[in-house]
Amino acid sequence: MSEKLTRACLDGLKPYKPGKPVSEVKRELGLKTVSKMASNENPLGPSPRVMAAIKKATPELNRYPDAGAFYMRRALARRFRLKSENIVVGNGSDEVIIMALRAFLNRGEEVVIAEPTFLIYRIAAQLAEAKVKAVPLKAFRYDLPAMRAKITARTKLVFIANPDNPTGSYVNRIELENFLESLPKNVIVFMDEAYHEYVQARDYPDSLRYIRKGNVIVARTFSKVYALAGLRVGWAAAAPEIISSLNQVRDPFNVNSLAQVAAVEALEDRRHLLRSVQLARSGVSYLSSEFRKLNLFFVPSVTNFILVNVGTRGPAVYDSLLKSGIIVREMTAWGLPNFIRVTAGTNRENRAFITVLKRVLKEQALVKGRNK
Repeated sequence: MSEKLTRACLDGLKPYKPGKPVSEVKRELGLKTVSKMASNENPLGPSPRVMAAIKKATPELNRYPDAGAFYMRRALARRFRLKSENIVVGNGSDEVIIMALRAFLNRGEEVVIAEPTFLIYRIAAQLAEAKVKAVPLKAFRYDLPAMRAKITARTKLVFIANPDNPTGSYVNRIELENFLESLPKNVIVFMDEAYHEYVQARDYPDSLRYIRKGNVIVARTFSKVYALAGLRVGWAAAAPEIISSLNQVRDPFNVNSLAQVAAVEALEDRRHLLRSVQLARSGVSYLSSEFRKLNLFFVPSVTNFILVNVGTRGPAVYDSLLKSGIIVREMTAWGLPNFIRVTAGTNRENRAFITVLKRVLKEQALVKGRNK
């Protein structure tokens, strides 16, 4: 059949490539032990209280979930001093991104993003037939003045990952407030705060304050620090009129019943949250120290991962680590072929990664020397 069937917006679209699962790497390479340090997951796993709540809820799986996520929204409202009408839930925060584009973007309108940043912004905007304006990072940080300069009368949405993925850097309170105050009233700012809970910086903004002042959507997830990535559950806060529009395009029963139960219980287990944050901070500190000893450039991170430059053979380093049973993120798709992104794991995983990385870098240096 010669006639083209696909939509024009798919032309040149590169689909998101997730990290390899542990089971697949074990099967492919015949390995018994594999450490996944690629997808910024919590190595501690879910809270025991969450696991017990999920088990208790399984007899009701023959019933559809609560379409309005009443208990989950109530728990979020209590925790963050919001009202339930300020909250919408999503199948991961990724779905909230797609919902925002569905609700507010007309074909041909503009979306402003940074580059590199979370790949879903560009992918979802292109599928919505938007014009994407990408602004390069400045010293691995968002350049908000340059992003403001890209905004025109056709601009509808601006995406800000705070902290950013893949760099681990963040936009501070003064930078964000100056940016928000400069915007036209018809521009919506989407704050993607998937790594919010890890940040300890005093000048990190409390973005939930801004939903009362303007067109701001703040999205968060239970996939990272709460260790519920496999259940796909996220949420967003905004003014009630914005939430109403998001609910208009939200798929029915979009968050499954086990995810809702798990999210409510995860919010209650503050001890597990604290343990998870402390483990990540310790891991990032250790990895940063080791990278300094190896004279490797890395971006200082406020998250649970680090972006590090391993030289001109980034993909080769990734492959060698993979063959040794350590999965990290290879960064060519982000336009950073010299880098890898590594998630802080358990203390054992972090030490094993550094040991293997030292060997791999030494091997790569020998190969490079022979090829001169």
